[in-house]
Formats: sequence, C-alpha cells, structure tokens
Amino acid sequence: MKRAWSQTIRLQELSKGPVKVRLAPDAETRALIAKEIGLASLPALTADITVHAWLDGAEILGQLDAVVEQICGVSLDAFEQPLTADIEFRVVPAGSPNAPAESDAATVELEFDPDELDPPDVLADEEIDLSAYLIEQLALEVDPFPRKPGAVFDYQPDTADLSPFAALKKLKGEGE
Repeated sequence: MKRAWSQTIRLQELSKGPVKVRLAPDAETRALIAKEIGLASLPALTADITVHAWLDGAEILGQLDAVVEQICGVSLDAFEQPLTADIEFRVVPAGSPNAPAESDAATVELEFDPDELDPPDVLADEEIDLSAYLIEQLALEVDPFPRKPGAVFDYQPDTADLSPFAALKKLKGEGE
C-alpha cells in the first residue's frame, strides 16, 4: 500500500554506523494518518528513532510521542489523550537466512511466547520505510474502545411491564 507520507533509509546507510532520525509529520500529513487509523484527529506526532545494523538487516528502536483525538464510546464526545510508546522492530532483506520461513507457518504448529521477540519483518527491497513502522506502532497503541475520563455509562432500563401479555393488556384496555 502506498502511503501519503514516507521517510525511508537504505540498508547501505547503516554500514557507516547507527542512523538517528526525528520524524515529525506536518499538520496535513497528520490528518491523513488520523484518517488512515480511524482517529478524529492527530494534533501532535513526533518520534525519535535510531536504526542500527542487526544481523544482515536492521533494528529500529525509538519512542513516539503523540496526542490523539478520539470519540468517546460512552458519551460520543471528542477528547484528546497523550500517548507515549516504545518502537522496536527488526527487519531483514528478502532472501535472508534470518528471515522467517514462509512454509513453516503453513505446515508447523507454532507456539506463542509473549516474552519472546517477534520475528523480523522481511523487506521488499533495500529501503526501510520508518514512517510505516511509526504509523503501525501508533495504531497498535491507540485504544480501540476509547472512554473519556469521567464518562460513566448510566443505563436505566424501562421499568414497564415486559411480559408478552403487556401488549395484549394495552389492546384490551387496562380498566376493562
């Protein structure tokens, strides 16, 4: 998928040492990102990322700071919420011996260990799109069921007679 915003580095750039990048999209780009991940708006987004060589690929480490505006699932009011998250991804080029085998996932039962590191992503070419990893981490951190602080769900069910004969009682007339 082609994104509206792209900040890339090439794997060859890491041969000189770690690369530090500060990502800070402009207001127009933040609006596109907000639409892409289902936010009301994205007033602020910055990330400080360090990319360094890892095996035959790269390790992407950093931290994102954002302010997201979401719609409360209880009151339907828009509210802003600050977000801070760590970014940690590993990538390898296509054909790497360190890439996860595609055939293994289809034929072998895999066990999930939450403490174990995720397998590295396989790059389509020699470029790493840092903005894509930033947006992915932001989307993972956003609360899928947002609730405005102080919002209370106060449902009072109708206390009227709910029996199946209540409708017949209304048709017949209550006093008869």
